[in-house]
Amino acid sequence: QLAGDDTALNGIRLLCSDDSTIQSNVGPWGLWGLVKKCPSGQRLTQFRLRVEPCQGLKDDTAANNIEFVCTGGAELRGDGRCWGKWGPQSRSCGPRGICTIATKVEAPQGKGDDTALNDVYFKCCSLSGGNGGGAGVGR
Repeated sequence: QLAGDDTALNGIRLLCSDDSTIQSNVGPWGLWGLVKKCPSGQRLTQFRLRVEPCQGLKDDTAANNIEFVCTGGAELRGDGRCWGKWGPQSRSCGPRGICTIATKVEAPQGKGDDTALNDVYFKCCSLSGGNGGGAGVGR
């Protein structure tokens, strides 16, 4: 936005193997980027976020990009901004992959500083392959 209010990452949408999608809270700004997929037969198993720390009186953006690792090791990186630093890699869901998403999204602040997506939590698929169960892989 140059002189405007930047928000960076506003939402994360996952495309499932059956072509359905899952997403959680999504901020109101921006456009969806191109779909990035794991190689055939693989699942998302780990992730990490790029996050800009609090800027004080300057423009805050919070989460700026996300990177996933597929079960075969391929990495999928979003087209987000380069502000902030990459956080640590999450624990792996192993071959079960990621099934559930929850995001923390700041509501529009009006005249205040908007950040949109601030945090994300993913849950591993259960041993039976459905949603729920398993260990979380939060940030």
